[in-house]
Amino acid sequence: MRLFVAFAAAAAMAALALPTESFAQGAMRGGYGMRYDTQTVETVSGEVIAVEKVAYGRRGHYGVHLVLKTAQGELQVDLGPSWFVNRQPMKIRPHDAIEVTGSRVTRQGKPALIAAEVKKGGEMLRLREADGLPLWRRHKGGWPRGR
Repeated sequence: MRLFVAFAAAAAMAALALPTESFAQGAMRGGYGMRYDTQTVETVSGEVIAVEKVAYGRRGHYGVHLVLKTAQGELQVDLGPSWFVNRQPMKIRPHDAIEVTGSRVTRQGKPALIAAEVKKGGEMLRLREADGLPLWRRHKGGWPRGR
């Protein structure tokens, strides 16, 4: 029994010593271990097929993703954490025609875009600085509690 307790304590200490990432901290990776790369920035246009809420990590945090129908096919677009995206004045809904600028990545063999800005009509939703730094990192106190 003592051996089990010692092993469990060692495992717990090792887990605490490992760096952890929340969506906000890992946002330069865009979730899923991907990094925003200023060398792969492009602008695409299309019609929103779906707006999806995707779980990230622990504590019930969610990200907002879009499925965008472009001339080249469907494209997954990662916007950012739901608590940040949902507080912005511009709302994105299915069937909206939008233009997205962001970093092109590949996720599970499929093209995706980590969005920096989204334009819809005369509106613009800014999500990242030109260097890829997420605007939600400016939120005082980090993650809001209880979300």
